[in-house]
Amino acid sequence: MTHGKLLAIVSSIWVASELLVMVLKHARGNASRRDRGSLWLLWGGITIATFAGSMVKGYRPARIGYDTFWLGLGLIVIGIIVRAIAIATLWRYFTVDVSIREGHELVDRGLYGVIRHPAYTGSLLSFLGLGFAFRNWLSVAIIAAATIAGFSYRIAVEEGALVEHFGDRYREYMRRSKRLIPGIY
Repeated sequence: MTHGKLLAIVSSIWVASELLVMVLKHARGNASRRDRGSLWLLWGGITIATFAGSMVKGYRPARIGYDTFWLGLGLIVIGIIVRAIAIATLWRYFTVDVSIREGHELVDRGLYGVIRHPAYTGSLLSFLGLGFAFRNWLSVAIIAAATIAGFSYRIAVEEGALVEHFGDRYREYMRRSKRLIPGIY
């Protein structure tokens, strides 16, 4: 099987999992929506960056000097798994649009005991992996810049809503956990 076919299969599974989450985990009922357009901004930016990254992958001066396809594919799969674990941990409270449900609880167990946004960490790993699977530094840079910018805005929106809802409990959680990378950031 060629690299292109394998990347297409893994990417199809990745996109299908994201579409399934979009369908199943939209805020419903009495949830208080606080998304501020971050979902659509994130999806739009990532879509454009992914397309742009794929378009420049053949740009010779930016080709990575060694084969990073398998590293990229591995990062995509690890990212999908990390995101799935994070979503499963929050299941009842997880929504694709930032919202607070009635009776919303602060979850700080599992991956959430170490980092506040493991679902975003998983997504970022997958997108970084996509850039490496394209084997081009320009692809990596375009995809990384757009996803980091999009998720940074999204995290700011989400943390604002959580501080507003949980107050000092969330501020304390912020002090004892990192945002995306265990022990670092």
